[in-house]
Amino acid sequence: MKLKRILKWSSGLILLALVLWLFIAYWTSTNDCSRAATAPTNPMKAIRYCEYGSPDVAKLQDVAKPVPNDDQVLIKVRAASLNAFDAYVIRDSWLGRLIFGLRKPRDTRLGQDVAGQVEAVGKNPAAAGQFKPGDEVFGTCRGSLAEYAVTSGRGLVMKPPSVSFEDAASVPLAGLTALQGLREGKIQPGQKVLINGATGGVGTFAVQIAKSFGAEVTAVCSTRNVDLVRSIGADHVIDYTKEDFTRSEQRYDVIFDNVCNHSFAERRRVLTPKGICVLAGMGGAGVKGGEAIGRIASNIFTARARSSFTNQKFAQYRTKTSKQDLTTLGDLVETGKLRPVIEQTYKLSDAPEALRQLNGGHARGKLVITLN
Repeated sequence: MKLKRILKWSSGLILLALVLWLFIAYWTSTNDCSRAATAPTNPMKAIRYCEYGSPDVAKLQDVAKPVPNDDQVLIKVRAASLNAFDAYVIRDSWLGRLIFGLRKPRDTRLGQDVAGQVEAVGKNPAAAGQFKPGDEVFGTCRGSLAEYAVTSGRGLVMKPPSVSFEDAASVPLAGLTALQGLREGKIQPGQKVLINGATGGVGTFAVQIAKSFGAEVTAVCSTRNVDLVRSIGADHVIDYTKEDFTRSEQRYDVIFDNVCNHSFAERRRVLTPKGICVLAGMGGAGVKGGEAIGRIASNIFTARARSSFTNQKFAQYRTKTSKQDLTTLGDLVETGKLRPVIEQTYKLSDAPEALRQLNGGHARGKLVITLN
């Protein structure tokens, strides 16, 4: 009886502590939007979102121009591009609130990819990447949907002179995801590689990078995108509106699955005996709510765990910022082996419209924001 009483009181205290933590976390979850009523002394234009909701919550605002700390670089942004992450952080979902702020988003900045010119460098040149004012750079940078942005030099490399700012800005996050994912699949020359979801930002890069590795590439896409994937080098194309690749007789050494809309058994069926399925994404910004969570759960907790008992592997990875990989991607673009697919460019003031297009799903390649 004493043990039951202890367990009862313990569970009650744990529940009370959890409720108290949620209450405090909710009301302390805030951002700097309330302090933006007064005009900044050194203003710049930037896209900010102060609340969760539709892409309409993203607004062009006057905010204070950032100042780099000792280890940072200040960039005059010439171009930025959108990724699915930019659509995810805005949405009003319980999972998003747990990650980005219960009551309001803690970080109101948008944008992950950047290309521009170095405006200033912090006092620690080694940590800032040894860049100097005037250098043309590209890489990863939180808050790149702005006239100026600051970031660590670890996420930046020099932009090849012959590559435009728009092309360079389209590369970083999607290109890193494709390159590192294909490496996770241990891709080799001559292998048969299938790219499921071949026409988004990551998919168009994955097709071309796989070709640069010497693979025989099959791209899965809709009818309207067949010509697009052929134009970027796909050897074979499967129109998913007419054919299910998991029911074909073809076997693949690597499946780069950017959609994850098939079961564990279906994908195993079309893998070679020691093939690898790389779990790269869940279908982009168009996949929402319960469907997105279901795909995450089925792949993280089911496919990957069950593959531990087979020779066929389901590999998961986290995209990492790498100066070496960014340099590799820049070289591929410069030599013409990698051609960024840009569906449309927008002015900074039209970024909310770009976010609406991204949020609708089925964007082809990248959407790029340009600044003069």
